[in-house]
Amino acid sequence: MSIEWYAVHTYVGHEDKVKANIMSRAQTLGIQDRIYQVVVPSEETVEHAAGGKQEVVKRKSFPGYIFVQMDLGDNPDEPNEAWEVVRYTPGVTGFVGTASRAVPLTPEEEQSMLGSLGITGARATPKIQVTYHAGDTVQVTSGPFADFTGIVSEVNPERGTLKVLVSIFGRETPVELDFAQVVKG
Repeated sequence: MSIEWYAVHTYVGHEDKVKANIMSRAQTLGIQDRIYQVVVPSEETVEHAAGGKQEVVKRKSFPGYIFVQMDLGDNPDEPNEAWEVVRYTPGVTGFVGTASRAVPLTPEEEQSMLGSLGITGARATPKIQVTYHAGDTVQVTSGPFADFTGIVSEVNPERGTLKVLVSIFGRETPVELDFAQVVKG
C-alpha cells in the first residue's frame, strides 16, 4: 500500500466540480478506500474594498489543479482502478507526470504546496493583499484625521498599517493608520 499525494490537471474553473465528481465516482465504484482526499487548495486574502471596508476573499492557490491523496498500488507504472477513476473524470486533463504514469509529490512539494495552506499541517492565516504603495495619495475616512488627504510614506502589510504624511497646520506630519481607515484618493 502506497498512499501518496498526486497533482491532477483540470480545466480552470472546474476544480470544485471535478473534486465532487471524483469522490462520487469513487463511492459508486466502491473504491473510496483507495482515494482518501481530494483537495482544491485555496487561501483567504484580506482585500480592501471601496469605503475602507475589509473583505476576506477565497482564491484558488493553483487554478487548474487539484490534489488527490490515493493509493495507486505497488506498481505505479500499471494504471489501476483509482488511477482510472481520477483520470477519466470529466474535467480532468491528466496527472502531473507522464501520459501513463502519475508522479507523486515529493515531501518538499507536499509541504510547500499543501502544508503552507494548512492541508497537511497547521492552518494558515489569511494573507493581506496590499493595494497601497509608497507615494500613493489616500483619503482618510475615519478616526481623528477623517477627511484629511495624505501621501503614503510606508506600508506595513504584517500589521495592516500605513504611515501617511498629512498636512496639519501647514506642516507634513507622519500618522500611522490602519488600512481600513483610508481609501485611495
